Amino acid sequence: MRIAQGKVAAGYDKADFFCAEVRTRLLERLGLISLSPQTVLELGAGTGSAAAEIKRIYPEAALIQLDWSLPMLNSAAGITGSLVCADGHRLPLADNSVDIVLSNMMLPFCTDPERIFIETRRVLRAPGMFLFSTLGPDSLKELRRAWANVDDRMHVHAFTDMHNIGDTLVKTGFREPVMDVEMVTVTYTDIAKLVADLRDIAATNFSQQRSRGLTTPASWRRMLQELEASRDSDGRWNISLEVIYGQAWAGKSGAGALMEDGEARFPLSRLSSLSRPD
Repeated sequence: MRIAQGKVAAGYDKADFFCAEVRTRLLERLGLISLSPQTVLELGAGTGSAAAEIKRIYPEAALIQLDWSLPMLNSAAGITGSLVCADGHRLPLADNSVDIVLSNMMLPFCTDPERIFIETRRVLRAPGMFLFSTLGPDSLKELRRAWANVDDRMHVHAFTDMHNIGDTLVKTGFREPVMDVEMVTVTYTDIAKLVADLRDIAATNFSQQRSRGLTTPASWRRMLQELEASRDSDGRWNISLEVIYGQAWAGKSGAGALMEDGEARFPLSRLSSLSRPD
């Protein structure tokens, strides 16, 4: 994935209109968070497009923009902040060294999101905030449906369900995770443009369960025929993208302590204040 993103770095911003829009909506949520951070870390910073807005919101904070693609970071020259080329699965940062971690659309491209959460929790000091966006399983369902009529191979990446993401946040030591979903529809009149956009942002299927064989020209043509049949009355294709926004806190909450076995433990003194389930 790192190599693929490096190859598309030069034209990434031009093709990445969708992630740019989600990034705008994600950064707007910072206005609802009452923190005055000393250090902000952006995971998956890409070409540094978020730097100016982050510095506008937090002018006194040190900004670290981290990405695993050196060509992407090379395209970010001139931004205000520290550029770090590293893998989000192994952050080269000290424990408890960051106040806010932002990540826009990086998680769909990660091989081990749980490891990302572990590392993010490690570098966050309490009370610190993790704010991110990712894609849910209904994303690109039109493409998935078309391919399902061609063969039983996995052609479209399988994205993680919102509830599983929330469970993983709790498992890795975060508190009070809040998740919400927004369905976005992107309309195309030319399916070749859709394919080009996906390739230009390196949004290919990199799942470990994907088929390693090459797609034959015949299979590709048949998939296009399936898509052709799904045009709407105006001759357009409507492509669904399920955007998941998440936030979680580093540090203790009043809900009890999360133990290594994944169970939440409550002191006996708090039993009277707990709500009984219906």
